[in-house]
Formats: sequence, C-alpha cells, structure tokens
Amino acid sequence: MADEVRKVIILGSGPAGLTAAIYAARADLEPLVIEGFQPGGQLMITSDVENYPGLDEGVMGPDLMAIMRRQAARFGTSFELATINRMERDGDEKVLYAGNRSWRCHALIICTGASARWLGLESETRLQGRGISACATCDGFFFRDQVIAVVGGGDTAIEEATFLTKFGSKVYIIHRRGELRASKAMQERARKNEKIEFIWHSVVEEVLGDEKVSGVRLRNVQTNETNVLDCGGLFIAIGHTPNTSMFDGVLEMDAAGYLVTRDGSTSTGIDGVFAAGDVTDHVYRQAVTAAGLGCQAALDAERWLADRGLE
Repeated sequence: MADEVRKVIILGSGPAGLTAAIYAARADLEPLVIEGFQPGGQLMITSDVENYPGLDEGVMGPDLMAIMRRQAARFGTSFELATINRMERDGDEKVLYAGNRSWRCHALIICTGASARWLGLESETRLQGRGISACATCDGFFFRDQVIAVVGGGDTAIEEATFLTKFGSKVYIIHRRGELRASKAMQERARKNEKIEFIWHSVVEEVLGDEKVSGVRLRNVQTNETNVLDCGGLFIAIGHTPNTSMFDGVLEMDAAGYLVTRDGSTSTGIDGVFAAGDVTDHVYRQAVTAAGLGCQAALDAERWLADRGLE
C-alpha cells in the first residue's frame, strides 16, 4: 500500500481530466493523473475534430489528446496507467485501488467519462472513425449531401437524426421495434421532417465498406429477410454508459448512473471529491464542455485544499 498522500489525484485522461491536470499543475498542486482503461478518452477513436476552439484547421482526435497531455506534463503533472476498480475513505483521505496497487489523496477529481454503447459488430469496430460515429454534433458536418443512417429509437436517436438533416440528403432511422421510445414532441418533429424516413423492425447485421462505410446490411426481425441500405454514414444512437461502477455505494448517482454534483459546482456528496466531464453530463457530451468542467473541478479542488491549509 502506498504511503504517500497526494494533494490531488485525477481519474481519467480525456479532455476533462487533462484540463483539470493543466489547471491543478499550474496551481502547483503536483497532480497525478491515473489514465484509465482508455487513455485519452473517446477522442482517441475520433478522426477529425474541427469544432474545438482555437484549432482553425482541425486536428485528429488522438493528436489533440497528445497535445493536451504534453501541456499537462510540462506544468508538472505525473501519469500512471491503471484502471481504478474501488474507492474507499480513510478519514479525510481518499484511497483508490487497482488490483494490488493503491493511491491516497486529499482531493479527488473524477473524470472517468462515459462510453458509447455500440452494436458489437466486427465491421462496426473496423470502420469506427471512417463513416461510423456516435456523435452527430461532432461529426455530422463530414456527411454533407450524403445518405445517413441512424440506429436507435429513443430521444438521442431522434435528436441526432434531426440534427443530421442539416447536412445529409436523406436520413434513415433504423429501429428494431415498430414504435419509438422518444418523447411525443420529438417523434412529431421527426415525422414532419421530409428528409427523415423510418425503417421499422430492423437491425444492422453488418456494416459494409472497405476503407469507409458504403452501406449496411439490415435484417427484418419479423420476417428474417435481409436487404442492403446504401449510405455514407452510420450513427449509433443507442445511449451511453457512464464509467461509474467503481463508485457504486460510495457516491450518489442518478437513475442512469451519472455522478450527481451539488449547488452548481463540481462537488459531489463526499467532501473533497469532485466530478467533471461526461461522467456527470448526459446532455452535451462535447470535448469543449468536458474541458470546461475539468477547469471548474480543478479550481474547486484548489479552493477546497486552500481552505484546509493543504495547498
């Protein structure tokens, strides 16, 4: 068991975690970032990022995360590659465990993010970032004047499909049932949109294409018949799962598993524990909003430490 007590530990190395690290390091808090199971977060499977402020020519997702990591390291952040599976409290200290390893800290910033739910197809994995996306706001621009398919039947799917009509020539919503789970208002909006067409009782069996998406093979779950839908983009909109299982029974979560923060801040229900980014945000889920929350969390943690003479 590690004896050193860090001033602040940051869990997660996506935009929220690395921004928190930059601010904490600049405040001379010597933060440690525990990078998690996917260092760099969801941007590591994103190709072009063109909506992040200050990057007028765009950048590849992994390149953006490499820049942020170098910036955090330059100011004194240290990094360890591990995935935390349990958290405990020992007095005012927070103890984190990964297998037989442990770390202690006064302030903890949780930026473990959320993972998009995928269909689980080999072809889907192969073509991620090459026509397959889980974020219309991030990637819709790249599908201008193309036929686009969206998988899902809830609010997220309808919202994504409606947004994509700004760019695509046609948007198909593929749903395994014969009715939507989305709110009536969103359903009505989609049905009135001339660019949207529904494909009912169908599932994606395979994504077609070698270097990029060229179509999808669909199976009707009622008749078992298959057919091919030609499209240039496939958006998976079947929800996200927040990476919070290691905090079950320790931190307050909402019904979907997102961490609950208090009073317009990043503070959780445990004194000295803060949360930022997609682990708390099921609405916006953007790199820039995650980075903003990471900044807030670092400032909240710095003030918390200063109030206790620990800075």
